[in-house]
Amino acid sequence: MSRRRKVAFRGGAAAAGVALLLALAAVWSFAGPGPKARDGEVTAVVLERGAGVGRISETLKDAGVISSAALFNLAARLTGAASQLKAGEYEIASGASMASVLADVRAGRVVRRLVTIPEGWTSGMVVDALNREVVLTGDVAEPPEGSILPDSYEIQRGETREAVIRRMQAAHDEVMAELWPKRQPGLPFTTQDEAVTLASIVEKETGVASERPRVAAIFVNRLRRGMLLQTDPTIIYGLTKGRPLGRGIRVSELAADSPWNSYKVPGLPPGPIANPGRASLEAVLNPPSTNELFFVADGTGGHAFAETYEEHQRNVARWRQIERERAGR
Repeated sequence: MSRRRKVAFRGGAAAAGVALLLALAAVWSFAGPGPKARDGEVTAVVLERGAGVGRISETLKDAGVISSAALFNLAARLTGAASQLKAGEYEIASGASMASVLADVRAGRVVRRLVTIPEGWTSGMVVDALNREVVLTGDVAEPPEGSILPDSYEIQRGETREAVIRRMQAAHDEVMAELWPKRQPGLPFTTQDEAVTLASIVEKETGVASERPRVAAIFVNRLRRGMLLQTDPTIIYGLTKGRPLGRGIRVSELAADSPWNSYKVPGLPPGPIANPGRASLEAVLNPPSTNELFFVADGTGGHAFAETYEEHQRNVARWRQIERERAGR
C-alpha cells in the first residue's frame, strides 16, 4: 500500500471512529440518565397547546429535564413521535432519560388535577375553592347562584379560573337542555330558573340520595296546594348567602320580612340558594306521585315523612325526644 493510501486509510478510520463515538454519545444522551432536577425530585413542565416539536424541545431543555433540544428534536422525528406529542403539564422525575421523557410526552402522561364541587355548594363556595387552587390564574367574579353543575373537573396549571367557571356553567346548561324537555307535565313552575331554584332547596334539605325524589314531591305538592314551603335553608341563605349559620334559626328570623323567608312568603324564593346536582334536578322535573306534605329529621341522618299534619306532629315529637336524649348525654 502506498504512503498516500495509508494516510487516507488512517484518516478514514479516524473519522469513522469519531463518528462512532459521537453516535454512542448520542445514544447515551438519549437512553442514559438525564439531568438532575434543579429542585426536589421532580420538575414540572407545561407544554403549551399548539406547540411544535421544536418549541417543545426548547421548553424541555429550558426546564432542565433534557440535555439537548436538538437531540430530542431529532429523536422525535426519527421515531415518528414528532406529530404525536401532547400538550399539558408533566412531572419529570429527576434523572429521567430523554427516551422516557419522549415516551411520556408522546403518550400524554400529563398530571391530572381535579377540583371537586359537591352538590349544594353555593357559588361563593365554588369561587373560594378555585381561589385555593394555586395552579390556576386570574380573578373570577362570583357566578349567578345555581348556574354551575356540581361535579369533579379537571384543571390544568396556568388555566384561568374564569375558564373553569365557564366549563362548569356549560355542563349545567347541557344537563338542563337534556332534562327540561323530558319534564313531567303539569308542574307548578314554568321556567328552568324556577326548576333550578326548587332543586337547590331539595339539595339543601337532604343529604340522603334516595330521599331526593320524596322531598321534591313534597315541595311540588305544597306549591300545587298554595302552601308555604317553610324550609329553613331559604332563611339561612337570606342571612348568610348560604354560609353555615353556626347556630339555630331565631324566632325573630322566622318572622322577619324577607323575600327568602319561606315561612311567610308563598311560592318559590327569588332564586336558587345553592348549585343543585343532576339528581336533584331530575327529582323536581319528574317527582313521584305521592300525597306526602311533611317531613322531619328522624335521628338517623334521614327523615320521617307524613301525609297529614297529625302524623307529622307525632314524627316531630319523636324527633324532639331524640334531641332531648342527645342533649342529656
